[in-house]
Amino acid sequence: MDHTILNERALRAAILNGQLTRREVLKRAAALGLTAPVIASLLAACGGAEGAAPTGDTGGATTATTDTGTGAASPTSDSSSDSTSGGRGRGQGDLLRMLFWQAPTILNTHLSTGDKDTLPSRLVTEPLLNINPDGSLGPVLAAEVPSLENGGVAPDGMSVTYKLKQGVVWSDGEPFTARDVRFTWEWVSNPDNSSPNQAVYQIIRDVEIVDDYTVTVHFHEPTPGWFNPFVGGFKGGILPEHIMKDYVGERAREAPFNLQPIGTGPYKVVEFRPGDVVLFELNENFREPDKPYFRRIEWKGGGDATSAARAVLQTGEADLAWNIQVEKQVLESLNQGNLGSIVVTPGASAEQIMVNFADPNVEVNGARSEPSTTHPFLSDPLVRQALALACDRQTIADVLYGETGRPTANVLNAPPQFVSPNTSFRYDLEEAGRLLDEAGWVKNGDYREKDGRQLAVVLSTTVNPVRQRQQEILKASWEQLGIRTELKAVESAVFFSSDAGNPDTYSHFYCDLQIFTNGPTSLYPLDFMASFKSDDPDNDLAQQSNNWSGRNFHRWVNEEFNELYQQARTELDPERQAELFIAMNDLVVNEIVRIPLVHRNGANAVSHRLKGIQRSTFEPTGYDIENWYFEE
Repeated sequence: MDHTILNERALRAAILNGQLTRREVLKRAAALGLTAPVIASLLAACGGAEGAAPTGDTGGATTATTDTGTGAASPTSDSSSDSTSGGRGRGQGDLLRMLFWQAPTILNTHLSTGDKDTLPSRLVTEPLLNINPDGSLGPVLAAEVPSLENGGVAPDGMSVTYKLKQGVVWSDGEPFTARDVRFTWEWVSNPDNSSPNQAVYQIIRDVEIVDDYTVTVHFHEPTPGWFNPFVGGFKGGILPEHIMKDYVGERAREAPFNLQPIGTGPYKVVEFRPGDVVLFELNENFREPDKPYFRRIEWKGGGDATSAARAVLQTGEADLAWNIQVEKQVLESLNQGNLGSIVVTPGASAEQIMVNFADPNVEVNGARSEPSTTHPFLSDPLVRQALALACDRQTIADVLYGETGRPTANVLNAPPQFVSPNTSFRYDLEEAGRLLDEAGWVKNGDYREKDGRQLAVVLSTTVNPVRQRQQEILKASWEQLGIRTELKAVESAVFFSSDAGNPDTYSHFYCDLQIFTNGPTSLYPLDFMASFKSDDPDNDLAQQSNNWSGRNFHRWVNEEFNELYQQARTELDPERQAELFIAMNDLVVNEIVRIPLVHRNGANAVSHRLKGIQRSTFEPTGYDIENWYFEE
């Protein structure tokens, strides 16, 4: 390719003309200093060119129905318009019934520690940009997507300028301005507020208010992931300064906003019973006059995934059921109903066993699993290796997940350019036993002992048939190996709660091992990898002093990982970025900080009459709810 390709537009044209392979695109993009979202969209344009990712394993996702038998999702013809296109008429539909078997407990996305809270919050609280199904960025509260071409993204990676939509008001009628964007950065990055999203926003040095509808975000250093703060429904929501300015520090969790948020989104909360139901009504002040279609939404929590799926697919009592984590055989039976279907989206997350490096049985100033303690045997890499070898991932994937998941050895499973090719897994009880022998854990009867201590673990997860079957499969192997295994199941509303006074949350981690699904929510997954960094231990490590808001609930400390993470914060070369993320993944996997089990796809049960949904791998279900409608 000649040197006349000097900008993104020309580069894209060369791709469409078939002049460049994916590998050449990466090199050219690096030379131009293009950002990761732009690169992702360029790679998508390469299609099946040399080096393309396998079908069904992409960073972005299209709405898809169940299975083709190959693990790849089949696109449907039910595509919705984007947020700037015409709607179906505001309030033309009455009630949309949503079933989320993990019930929400808080509606402030910046205090949320789980999807159960983030998803309903997104109906009210909006980001500046969304991550579209194809992996590109789309404007929400921003008037346009910043880029090198329009001058929004600084070539040196030190700043990004957002032009905001004008005339937008909060649901209480107050105007949305640049001050709200600056305030959001100040509030979330303030350590006294104990936001789990703190690390995402601390990369910002300042948010300059250029005028009422323009902000320039200045970074401490060159930042390839400029689109991590303020972007996406998981961590990008803008907070109203006029509502939240007096709720800082100890008052942060007392804010009425946490249960009755004021937002710019298509809906407002009219009633919230934590752990049960959220009732929404359309926001009369929403900026698009012909949206949303539904007047009311009932967001019902509780129950279980199986009954939620049945309510959509067989009885018609609900219109959408989220996260149908139902055993393969049961799901196939439920999907025989004629009222709806299972909608599968390629996912970014993996079902994983989390390892506690602190001691859950030693109390320090009234708290357990404090970073100052060390786990008595999981701190031994030989014991961790033995546990990993005794995990029958293939059986778990085949029997419990089918087409909604496949076994994986990686903690980072998307975007595709960051997925490690270096890892592998095997199920080998004989080798696991040899490692435990080497570590000094010798069988005495059914179980192993060392220095008079029995090798025994507590494995916790949420109340869910699939997860509890996983526990049983794992326990059978571990007990055969000589590890006494106690199983614990906690209601999801409790397990994923951000309540600092609740000892059964995953962030407290008052057990040896725990299972849940976790994955990146960004195209540049620095926010996800922050779960393993420890160079700011007071804030990074979950502990009593920070209300267990630290992202690193493993309490794992590794300087090599910290160095890789810090390099990834500023690396602008796409090829080097991939090397860094793969190295971080490999370190976490090889050190067995987590034991990945299954790379999961998203699976919702959706009524045949509910249309307009576009699933995005990196956005919460409902991020595009203003475009949903019924077709009778």
